[in-house]
Amino acid sequence: MYSLEISLRYSPFPLSIQKKDYEDVKRIYDEIKDFMQGKNTNSDLIEISCEKVQDKLITVLAKEVISVQIYEKSSVAGGSKRPGFSLDI
Repeated sequence: MYSLEISLRYSPFPLSIQKKDYEDVKRIYDEIKDFMQGKNTNSDLIEISCEKVQDKLITVLAKEVISVQIYEKSSVAGGSKRPGFSLDI
């Protein structure tokens, strides 16, 4: 299961969704990144849905997104990948 987290301007809490396939979450990530770079001007809204919680649907104003990230949600407690941004040197 892969998670996609979106941080919004003036909001301390990120929004997140889960998808089973990496390709699905990567496609959404790329679309949001295009919105952030100003490449996609077809709509002012970004709408995404979650596979883990069937009725979860998120719509955000594209210009309010300040960061987006993908991480793999491990089924094993204490997995090697952790959510959040980190600098690996």
